[in-house]
Amino acid sequence: MAKISKTQLIKLQKKYRTDAKIGEQFGITRQAVHQLRKKYGIESLIAKNEERNQKIVAAYQNGFSGTALAKKFGLSVSQTYRIINESQPGEKPTTKKKTTKKAAKKKVGKKKTTKKVAKKKAAKKVTKKKAAKKVTKKAAKKAPKKVAKKKTTKKTSKKRTSKRKK
Repeated sequence: MAKISKTQLIKLQKKYRTDAKIGEQFGITRQAVHQLRKKYGIESLIAKNEERNQKIVAAYQNGFSGTALAKKFGLSVSQTYRIINESQPGEKPTTKKKTTKKAAKKKVGKKKTTKKVAKKKAAKKVTKKKAAKKVTKKAAKKAPKKVAKKKTTKKTSKKRTSKRKK
């Protein structure tokens, strides 16, 4: 393992934030950096996320905007709003829309294809094409070869007629 002291590792963690980035700097894996952190008793920055999230929610409830909070905490705006929405109690349950009989009949007629189904269909088409090629190759081998007839020109036809007369 790389020789990294506890104070170095703390500084690197503040600078690079992840074990993987620290490992890149020293040519070691992120797992090795993780083992060093555990050895020295240094917590991951992820452990501090819960505290950060609580600060974000409190600031939002005090009137700060999501974009201002995103800049302050160095997050994306969408991540900031996700944190705010996840922390709010009384989440909205998802409800299914009621469909009429006509709408249900239309839905039955149209089938949604998933990626797996599409891949299977494509694979079947490919195998069918390969099978068709094999059949045509076998048929071509079995079929008698046609001998190309010589084209007759005026000169050759005259020679034939002259030979017959003799």
